Amino acid sequence: VMGTASTMACIAEALGMSLPGTAAIPAVHADRLRAAEATGDAIVRLIDNPIKPSEIITPASVENALRVLLALGGSTNAIIHLTAIAGRAGIDIPLTWLNELSDETPVLVNLKPVGEHYMEDFFAAGGMGAVLRELKPLLNLDCMTVAGQTLGQRLEQDTGPVDRSVIASASEPLEPQGGLVALFGSLAPGGAILKRSAADRELFEIEARVVVFSSLEDLANRIDDPELDVQPGDALVLQNAGPTSTSGMPEAGYLPIPKKLAARGVKDMIRISDARMSGTAFGTIILHVTPEAAVGGPLALVRTGDRIKLSVSHKRIDLLVDESELQTRRAALVDTR
Repeated sequence: VMGTASTMACIAEALGMSLPGTAAIPAVHADRLRAAEATGDAIVRLIDNPIKPSEIITPASVENALRVLLALGGSTNAIIHLTAIAGRAGIDIPLTWLNELSDETPVLVNLKPVGEHYMEDFFAAGGMGAVLRELKPLLNLDCMTVAGQTLGQRLEQDTGPVDRSVIASASEPLEPQGGLVALFGSLAPGGAILKRSAADRELFEIEARVVVFSSLEDLANRIDDPELDVQPGDALVLQNAGPTSTSGMPEAGYLPIPKKLAARGVKDMIRISDARMSGTAFGTIILHVTPEAAVGGPLALVRTGDRIKLSVSHKRIDLLVDESELQTRRAALVDTR
């Protein structure tokens, strides 16, 4: 599906760091062997006629990659990976930039976990070439690629028919705005990420009571407790699962629905954390809340029974607790360290 691995393969192609048409080839397809041979040939040519990564990974190509991520409804992990790649080239990716692009880049690809199809269907439907052609008016076409041609030159070549059940046209997209959005507010002053294309739109504008788990261990111990104080309209909050508080930052952000609610047919609820999650996950899940709880961010101050307000239309996530109470909690938090 369009999980993290598939998303990053597509982003590598969008950046120009892999050969055209190679991102989505199924592992068992003969074209995968042909792509490997073509890649080897390209490596040999690049020895005599080098194209440096710094000539390929530029602000313009990073913008192209972000647009592709948004059009794919790709993995939230891609924000971490693409930020790291761009960072090696000295390129910053502020979340405000992500939002600007998301406002004008539609979701085009109907793949799980956002849609119905699989990566092999995406390949047969036209793959990255078809997506890039639909996005062409929004792309920076003068970006150089490892193939020795610009993106614009690549897109002058016709790749054949497109299956519109899998890859929608820009004029009739699956969704008018990008798959990811950054949220800001009193709970996430530095931002947070929501994969809105995989979320329940009925939860996009809502105020909810929160149920807090202080750690991964606390979550594991209590999430399926039949006595857990939780209702279908509540939001779940996980603290201390961010990059500095856990070993290796596991994909813990996909908080499970409490067993007592799942038994009643609850399929989704707002889930908030400073963690990350698998690109295969689905739900109204707000991740990468920044600053994270372990460094004293507002997430560390949330208590069960507090209320939060989510507004995707305004790109906000707010903690509805008086500042004086938060100051008291902050002082207590410092005292316990």
